[in-house]
Amino acid sequence: MAIETALKEFAAVAGNPGGQLKKFKAEGKKVIACMPYYVPEELVFAAGMVPVGLWGSNKKTITRAKEYCASFYCSLVQLAVEMALDGTLDEVDGVITPTMCDTLRPNSQNLKTILGEKAIFLAHPQNRFKEYGIEFCMENYGEVKEKLEKIAGKRIENDAILEAVKVYNRCRAAKRAFVKLAGSHPAEVSAVARGAVLKASYFSDKAEYTEKLEALNEELRALPASDSGYIKVITSGIICDNPQLLKIFDENKLVIVADDVAHESRSFRMDAPEDEKDGMRALAVQFANQKEDSVLYDNTPHQHVRSRHLIRMVKKTGAEGLIMFVTQFCDPEETDYPYIKRDFDTAQIPLIHLVIDMQMRDFGQVSTSLQAFASMIEEEDA
Repeated sequence: MAIETALKEFAAVAGNPGGQLKKFKAEGKKVIACMPYYVPEELVFAAGMVPVGLWGSNKKTITRAKEYCASFYCSLVQLAVEMALDGTLDEVDGVITPTMCDTLRPNSQNLKTILGEKAIFLAHPQNRFKEYGIEFCMENYGEVKEKLEKIAGKRIENDAILEAVKVYNRCRAAKRAFVKLAGSHPAEVSAVARGAVLKASYFSDKAEYTEKLEALNEELRALPASDSGYIKVITSGIICDNPQLLKIFDENKLVIVADDVAHESRSFRMDAPEDEKDGMRALAVQFANQKEDSVLYDNTPHQHVRSRHLIRMVKKTGAEGLIMFVTQFCDPEETDYPYIKRDFDTAQIPLIHLVIDMQMRDFGQVSTSLQAFASMIEEEDA
C-alpha cells in the first residue's frame, strides 16, 4: 500500500505542473522555468528559488506559436512558445533557454521577444573537454548566475552552490536507483507510473522529492523481483512521457530496464564533482563530462560512441531490444539513427524506430508496431 500511495503522489505532481507552480508562488517562492538541455539548476536552487522543467506539453495544442516558429521546429519547442504566448508562463520569474540544437538556438530569440527580461540565454561550449572549454562554460554560467541574482535580489554564494551540488547529486543517485528498481519490479511500478515518478522531479522541491523517492526505493528493495514473463527493453530519444504511449508498454508486458532518454536518465546520469572548492567549476566540469548524447559534440565521432553505449546498456541489463523514439523534426536524433541501426544490426540486437510528436493523440500505429516488436522478440526467445 505504501508503494501504491507513493506512486499516486508522484503521479499527482507530474500531472499538475500548473498546480505546483501556484503552490510555490503561494509559498512566496520565485520560480525559474528551465528548458532542455543541461541547465545548471543548482544555481537556481542556491539562489533560494525553484527550478521547474519546461519540456512542452502533451495536453496543449499549437496555435499561436505557428506565427513565431518555422514549420520544421519540433513540437517540444513550439509548445514552449505556445505557453509563453497563452499566459502559462506569466507566473514564472524567469526562463532559462539553452542553445544545444539548431532549433533551440533561434527559438531563444522568440522567447526573448515574448518574455523580455524574463528570458535568460545560456550557451554551452561544444568543445568542452579541454580547460578552455571548462572556462568558457564557467563564464557563461556566470552570466546566468548574475541574472538569477538580479531576480532573486541577492548574491548566490559559493557555499550555497556547493550545498546545492550535494542536494542534486543525492537526487540524481536516487533516480538512478529508482530506474533499476522499476526495471526489476514492473508488477509494482508500471511504465506509466515509472514515467510519472521521473517527470515529477521537474515540478518538485528537490530535497523533498529525494526523500520521498528514497523511501519508495527502500520499499521496492524489500520486495522480490517481479519481472518474470516481461520483455526487457531499453528506450532512447528526447522525450516519451505521454501516459497513453507508456500504457502500450504495460499492455504488451514491455518493461523499461534502462533508458537513454534526454528527459529521463540522460539528465541525471552524471554527477557534479563534490571535491571542487569552486561551485561554478564543479558545474562546468559536470557538463564537460557529459557524453553519448545526440546534441553534444563527440571528439571521437568515427567510433560511434552513442551506439556502443546503447549496446553496452543492452548487454549489462539483459535487455532484449532497443525502442528508439525519435521526436519529429529532431535533426540530432535523426542523424544518429542510421549508424545506431547499422551497429545494432551487426550486433544482432532487435531495434525498432518510432517517430513521435507531443501533439499525437492517436497511438494506434505505435501500438501496432510495439505489439509486433514484442511478438518478434517472443518468437526469437521461443
